Amino acid sequence: MAFDNHYARLPDRFHASLLPTPVKAPRLIRYNGRLAEELGLDLDPADQGRLAEIFSGNRLPEGAEPLAMAYAGHQFGNFVPQLGDGRALLLGEVVDRHGQRRDIQLKGAGPTPFSRNGDGRAALGPVLREYIVSEAMYALGVPTTRALAAVASGEPVIRETVLPGAVFARVASSHIRVGTFQFFAARGDEEGLWLLSDHVIERHYPDLKTVENRALALFKAISARQAALIARWLSLGFIHGVMNTDNMTVSGETIDFGPCAFLDEYDPRKVFSSIDRQGRYAYANQPGIGQWNLARLVECLLPLFEGGEEQAVEDANAALKAFGETFQSHWLTNFRAKLGLQGEEADDPALINDFLSLMHQGEADFTLTFRALSKLAGGADVQTLIALFSNPAGLSDWITRWRGRLYQDHTGAERQKAMEAVNPALIPRNHRIEEAIAAAIYDDFSFFHRLVDALARPYEDNPDHADLALPPKPDERVLRTFCGT
Repeated sequence: MAFDNHYARLPDRFHASLLPTPVKAPRLIRYNGRLAEELGLDLDPADQGRLAEIFSGNRLPEGAEPLAMAYAGHQFGNFVPQLGDGRALLLGEVVDRHGQRRDIQLKGAGPTPFSRNGDGRAALGPVLREYIVSEAMYALGVPTTRALAAVASGEPVIRETVLPGAVFARVASSHIRVGTFQFFAARGDEEGLWLLSDHVIERHYPDLKTVENRALALFKAISARQAALIARWLSLGFIHGVMNTDNMTVSGETIDFGPCAFLDEYDPRKVFSSIDRQGRYAYANQPGIGQWNLARLVECLLPLFEGGEEQAVEDANAALKAFGETFQSHWLTNFRAKLGLQGEEADDPALINDFLSLMHQGEADFTLTFRALSKLAGGADVQTLIALFSNPAGLSDWITRWRGRLYQDHTGAERQKAMEAVNPALIPRNHRIEEAIAAAIYDDFSFFHRLVDALARPYEDNPDHADLALPPKPDERVLRTFCGT
């Protein structure tokens, strides 16, 4: 690995340097050879023993400078002034074949100074879940962290019960979070805020290096990426599950796939996370929470804004308002595409929202419904769509309105192709992820591999994967997902 580490050059208060804690009997579960090639890693995919040693933390690659990053964060609205990487170590940074700097991090690499009495380890289930979902998100076209490798540790971890342990190798544009800025703001460390801001600009927003009021420009840029990201989540029925400020990256990538889930039947109030008892991070709440998190970020950056306190507050409020407007623009763009709408008409928001209301009323599966609508645009039988609704009252009238809106647009075949490019046939359904995990607990990874391979092409209709596209039967429903810690 050709490391070129920059974060390790920041002052000691930004991180804690330490080595991974070795595991007993590492065994490679899966290695993402395509991602490794993109990163320019010179590792032999056939040498599974060596790969297991490296990605478990037992063997440190030359040039690695492992460290645990310091950060704070609001967790379910409650501020914790020190969190940090409690079970993860940043091995270092590489520059990929496209000239982009990428982090390589090990999750489950052992305790750190930020572990807060935790064991620093990861259970097998959360590692497999993150591998499946992060790679599925990438294939779906969502900015996301990536899965480089999963390794069984050969050691048990204790959660509610005894579980097999594992280590996850994660790749990200960076692991800097809103909570990283909060760490320094909570300590009144303005120098630290400037160092961090300049580091983020250099790494993610180099066009801002010479602009005036660059801290404000940085906030606007981060906000714009988050608005686009959350709108993309909603267009796919994705629920992050734990949108704490320490789980919002400044790069605009989705990170930390703990209690996340995809909708089966559409319900804007849907919550899966076992720890989200008040529904704070429900599907429809995610845009508002994104704006709330960004308000916490702008509070950190206010001392760096130019023009005095009064002007800084005015600029901050304007930028926060712009987040809502930018999100709404992206949301409309995404859902217009999902409905096959060309151009922009004043009645489009009503058409979109009325369809979502009918889906909610009819308990229609989010993914299958939009896929069936794509087929209908190409001339398929309308009964296929209607059959997805337990209560189709009002649907026929809506279809008439929709067809009227499509009049004089592209031909049906062209429209269907465009719609199928944004309405996936496959998503990582909760019950299928649990099926993969349940088998893996007994050392059977065949379904895990099948699921990962199938989800690499989510927009294709593949008869071999037809069973993976089906929603859960009543006895297969997954009502709760769990945080890996």
